[in-house]
Amino acid sequence: MAKSSKAQRARDAVGSAGDNPYLRRLMEDEELRDSVRNALDAAKHAYARLSRNGNVIDTAIDDKKVHKDLKNAAENLREASNRLRGKQKKRHWGRIILVGLAGAALAIVLSEGLRKAVLDKLFGAEEEFEYTSTTTPAPTPAATDAPTPAATDT
Repeated sequence: MAKSSKAQRARDAVGSAGDNPYLRRLMEDEELRDSVRNALDAAKHAYARLSRNGNVIDTAIDDKKVHKDLKNAAENLREASNRLRGKQKKRHWGRIILVGLAGAALAIVLSEGLRKAVLDKLFGAEEEFEYTSTTTPAPTPAATDAPTPAATDT
C-alpha cells in the first residue's frame, strides 16, 4: 500500500507541475533555458579553473579568466531570474530616436550655418545668379548744346 501512495503522490506532483507558472515559463521560454545553461557553463569553467590551481584564494584574486567566468555566470543568472519572474528587458529605442530627432530639429532651426549646410546637401548648392537682360536698353536723349526754351526767356 505504501508503494501505491508514493506513486499517487508522484502523479499528483507531475500533474501540479503543469500549473506552476515558473515551471511553465521554464518549459516554454528558450531564452530562459539558454541563460540558465550559459550561467551553469560559466560557473563550471570558473570552478574547474579554481580547482585546477593549488591555492584557490590566490587564483580567485589574480586570475582574470575566473573573474570573467564569474561575472558571466552572475549576469546570466540575473537575466534568467528576471525572465523567470516575467521581467523582460525593455528597449527604449523609440524614446532615444524621438529625443535625437527633436535635438536635430532644434539644431537646424537655431543654427543658420547648419540649416544652409543641410539645405545644400538636400537640394544641391545654391548657385550665385547674376541677371543680364536680353533686351536692349532704350536710348537716352542726346544732350544738345542749344539752350532750352525756358532758359532764353529771361
